Amino acid sequence: MNQMMEKCSSDNEDPEKKQKEKEDVTADPEFFSCMLQPCSANSDPNYIGARRLLLSRKARSGVLQRKDWRCNGKGYVGYRNFITKLENRMKLQSPSHLSSPGTSGQWAPSSGPASITHDIDSWSFSRDPSESQTVSRTNSIRSNLSETDHSRRKTEPAYSFVGMHCIFDECKSMVTVIKFGNMSSDLLAFGATDGTLSVCTVSEPPSVMKKLIGHSKDVTDFDFTMNNHYIASSSLDKTVRVWDIPKGLCIRVIYGVAPQLCIRFHPVNNNFLSVGNANREISVLNFSTGRLTDKIVVDSKVTAMDYDNTGQFIFCGDAHGYLYTVSVNSHQGTLSRSHRARNSSKSKSEITTIQYRTFSLMTRGPVLLSFSRDGTLSFFSVSLELQGYLTLLCSLKLAQRIHSIRASFCPLLSLEKGEFIVAGSEDASVYFYDLTRPKHACVNKLQGHGCPVIGVAWNHGENFLASSDYSGTVIVWKRAKTDDKK
Repeated sequence: MNQMMEKCSSDNEDPEKKQKEKEDVTADPEFFSCMLQPCSANSDPNYIGARRLLLSRKARSGVLQRKDWRCNGKGYVGYRNFITKLENRMKLQSPSHLSSPGTSGQWAPSSGPASITHDIDSWSFSRDPSESQTVSRTNSIRSNLSETDHSRRKTEPAYSFVGMHCIFDECKSMVTVIKFGNMSSDLLAFGATDGTLSVCTVSEPPSVMKKLIGHSKDVTDFDFTMNNHYIASSSLDKTVRVWDIPKGLCIRVIYGVAPQLCIRFHPVNNNFLSVGNANREISVLNFSTGRLTDKIVVDSKVTAMDYDNTGQFIFCGDAHGYLYTVSVNSHQGTLSRSHRARNSSKSKSEITTIQYRTFSLMTRGPVLLSFSRDGTLSFFSVSLELQGYLTLLCSLKLAQRIHSIRASFCPLLSLEKGEFIVAGSEDASVYFYDLTRPKHACVNKLQGHGCPVIGVAWNHGENFLASSDYSGTVIVWKRAKTDDKK
């Protein structure tokens, strides 16, 4: 009799349990949509559904963390401690150490808010690019505790930050490139994979002034005119567009035959616009008419470029890791190829960043920075007397990048001491490196993004640093004021 009663009660409870489970599943639309996604014939449907669910919840967790940051007074230190506690909790719950895809399971996350995780895999130094380079492996996961403690004590005080100044999260696609206006401290623009360009002001109150819509594919690069009145943008849709910023209108479209990958205005004659494309061409366009002035062909698709301050040379990087010095006639816009160099990496890796600087304490002259997708930061001296000949001074080997992550000089502090570089990373952090410290090059680290950090940019006064990530979030960091006497 008791068995029959238990069976009857269990039969009565089963429909209620089933209904409750059904409501729990349908209450989560992300879970429901992930499970309904079709999969290929050769794939495991259980694995595909679970993977999509985890990825959707990972993206949502970043949004929730930013909301938590807003609700707690927008304090950077509090937010950093909050996400560090989450990392430590996950670390304790997981049976093995977490790993980052950039280092194939060899990266260990920071253990506290004051710790600095080294993103450095190796360091190489040479006096001439023709000499063979000796590379010594200093993998961060194998470094002992004393070295880690030493790096914590050596955190560069001049690049400490008081917090996040503002966040722009209106864009829902990956922000591929971000820049401040020429000689500007508050004008900021960024382009995304959805083809839009957003022009913002970071002064109080921060806001998006204009959203420029016209490209049908990813915005790969853009540049301001000297007076910050116009923006020229390049895109994978094979077009170059010229925008009037105050009006928010596209005033000219220049059609090409290949995806346009990088673009720069001539620093002296803004009527000339240089463009690099996937057809291995470096072209000079007339800004007023849109007509082609001249072009040259290199060995691979042109992925990055920058002018020297006089406009006599263009320094370009291609998809195979080569750098080119191209002479420019500032009056006629004609081009002539001068030299070709190679970064320190032996692999044919795409160059994502080329940046020129007029003076460095290391060389007492102009220098050039290049950054490639295999994680190689290369530092060159530039001989303007020898038609822009490049000499490799040193290189820093970081973890390999999956995305086209960019780097930038830190020019003002580098005039006082060291040679500082800031770069994004796959582990959602912003890293600062000093090229004069081969053993402890990482001097600071900013945490706040929930996705890989793609682009970084300083404003003119170097009191604001903007960083963009894979999810479309742009964070403007405010640097702490330092005493010049110290």
